[in-house]
Amino acid sequence: MPSILKSLRLAADPNRLRLLLLLQEEELSVAELQEILSKGQSQISTHLAQLKQAGMVDDRRTGKNSFYRLTAPPEWMDLLRAASTEIAETSQDREALRLVLRRRQDKMRHYFDELAGKFGRQYVPGRSWKGIAEALLKLMPPMVIADLGAGEGTISQLMAQRARKVIAIDNSEKMVEFGSELARKHGIGNLEYRLGDLEDVPIRAGTVDLAFLSQALHHAVHPERAVAEAWRILKPGGRIAILDLNRHHFEEARELYADLWLGFTEFELEKYLKGANFRNVETAIVHREQEAPFFETVLATAEK
Repeated sequence: MPSILKSLRLAADPNRLRLLLLLQEEELSVAELQEILSKGQSQISTHLAQLKQAGMVDDRRTGKNSFYRLTAPPEWMDLLRAASTEIAETSQDREALRLVLRRRQDKMRHYFDELAGKFGRQYVPGRSWKGIAEALLKLMPPMVIADLGAGEGTISQLMAQRARKVIAIDNSEKMVEFGSELARKHGIGNLEYRLGDLEDVPIRAGTVDLAFLSQALHHAVHPERAVAEAWRILKPGGRIAILDLNRHHFEEARELYADLWLGFTEFELEKYLKGANFRNVETAIVHREQEAPFFETVLATAEK
C-alpha cells in the first residue's frame, strides 16, 4: 500500500505527470525531455530519479546518453490517459515530441552537417559559400522580397541581383542611411530601404512574395506579432523564411548583441507560424558552430 500511495503522490505532480505521459509515447533522453518541456537538466533528472526509485520508469545507457522508458504497470496507462485531459500542456508536449522524434530520425541531415563541417577546412580553388549563394540566387525566380530586420542590407543586396524588388526594413536610422548609400553607390535600383519595426512593417498588405528574417526575430519584443506582420504583407501563396538562433543559454548575448530572446526552439517557431495562420510549416537545425558557445542556426519556412 505505501508504494501505491507514493506512486500516486509522485504522479500527481504536473511536471512528473507530463514526463510520464511523454515516456508512455516514446523512450527519451534527458536532453530530449529538456527540450520538450523547456526545463533545466537538474530538475528533469531529479524528477526521473524519483520516478525510477518508485519503479515507474527505468533507464538504459547508450554511449553517453541515458534513455528513459515507462515501466509502470498496464493499469496505469488508462489512468495516465485520463489524467492527460487535465494537463493544459499535453497538446504542446505532443507537438514538441513530434519535432524531437523527427530530428532523431533525420540521419541524412547529420551526414550533411558533417560534410558542411569539412567544407571550410579544406581549400579548393574557386569554391566558396559566397559562390554557392550567388549560384542559388540566380536560380531564384524574380520576386518582391521583404528583408525584415535587414541591418545594413548585405543579404538584401545579394537578393536584389535576381529579385524584382527588395524592400529592406530596419529600425535603425543609421543602418537605413548606410544601406541606402551603399545601394546608390553600387547602382542597385531595385533595392529600397525603409525605416520601420518588425511588429509594424511599413509595407502594404498582400504585396510581397517572400518575407525573410535573418537573425532578426530574436530582436522583436513580441516575436509572434512580427510573424503575424510578415503574414499580413505576404500575397496569398507567399512564403516566409526565418533564420535564427536555436534556443541557447549564452546570457551575454543580451549585452553583446542586444538580443531580447536567447533564440527559439523549433517548436516555438512552429507555434508562432501556425498561430499566424501559415501552412506547410517546416523547421530544421541547419548549422552548428564548432566553437563555444556552440550556437545553432534554425531555419523555419511556411506558406500563406
